[in-house]
Parts: sequence; structure tokens; C-alpha cells
Amino acid sequence: MLTACQAILPHAIKALVALKGNVQCFRQIIDSCNCFWQGIMFVELFEINYIARHNFLECFSKQCTRMSKTISFKTYSAKPGEVERKWYVVDAEGKVLGRLASEIAKVLRGKHKPQFTPHVDTGDFVIVTNAGKIGLSGRKIDQKTYFSHSNYPGGVKVENVKELLVKNPEKVIEKAVWGMLPHNNLGRALFKKLKVYAGPEHPHAAQCPVEMKVN
Repeated sequence: MLTACQAILPHAIKALVALKGNVQCFRQIIDSCNCFWQGIMFVELFEINYIARHNFLECFSKQCTRMSKTISFKTYSAKPGEVERKWYVVDAEGKVLGRLASEIAKVLRGKHKPQFTPHVDTGDFVIVTNAGKIGLSGRKIDQKTYFSHSNYPGGVKVENVKELLVKNPEKVIEKAVWGMLPHNNLGRALFKKLKVYAGPEHPHAAQCPVEMKVN
């Protein structure tokens, strides 16, 4: 409605000229108006006579109604072919697992872009190095466990995060990030853009990854 009102201001000037009112005064009103209700306030402020005020507001409201019906505002939705993807690299050494995972999930999802669309993969690739040197807050290093079941009797498997960091540190970050992504086809496509490595080296130098800053 705001844009529609701004678009019909020139038409309001013509109507006011036809009323033989104080054109300079009306022009100041219209230049200052951002919406219909501001127009009313300015008309009252300048103490325009009743007839001119009535005709001005009637003309203004009709133009606003007409323009709001003709102007449509469509919500932008990104198309898969329009998305430009970048590569980011982040060093996990000394970082807190949860905070790092949330930043990674945001970039994978594409929420850092103005063209973010919930049902489209608009995210970028993320490379994580030094996964084995990730940190956990509090006493999680001793208390946090991962539960899984093979769906067979007696198939319970419980792993401590401390043991998993030694045996397979990539899985610790992957599990944390996966828990912050949609658990559907879109989430699985997003998860494929995450590359985690236990050491400082990675084989993606050809993609020229940019360092990702994590608070």
C-alpha cells in the first residue's frame, strides 16, 4: 500500500490544481506524504478549508484503491539453476562444537543469503579441517553419548564422544550438523555439501575456498 500511495502522488497534485487551492502548500504536503494517513495529518496541519480537504482526501483514497488493485507484489523464490555456490573452509581447532555446527548449518542452508528460499537448496559448500581438535563446553566430553540400535534384539550401541573423537572425529561434527538440518530430501542434499577432515589438509584447493569466520 505504501508504494501504491507514493506512485499516485503526481495524480493528487493534478487534482489539487483543479481545485484552485494553494498549489505550493499542497505540493509540500504531497512531497512529505509516505502513506494515506500521513496525508491526512498534513492536511490537518496546514488547516486547509473543509471543502478542499474533503476533495483532496476523496481523490487520494480513490487513487490509492485503484493503484493497490493494479500493482502486485510477488514474493521472490530462488530457482535451483539461479543459485551461485561458494566454498568456505573453517578450522575447527579450539572451536565449540555446538556453536560451530550452528554456523555451518546456516551456511549449508543458505540463510546467510538474501535470496534464501526455504524449499530450495541455496546454500554453499563448507570444508571443516582439524575435526579431531574440536572442543566441547562443560563436562560434555565425559558425559555426552551417541545412541544407536541395529533393530535386532540386543543391538543397542552407545558410544562416548571422547572415544569417537579418537576413532572417527569427522562423525562428531557430522552428527551435530545433521541434527540442525531438515530431516528430508532437502536436508540430505544440504548435508552432501559438508566436507569434514580430521587433519589440517583437504583436497579442495582447486575450488579456492574462502575462510569462514565463526564467532
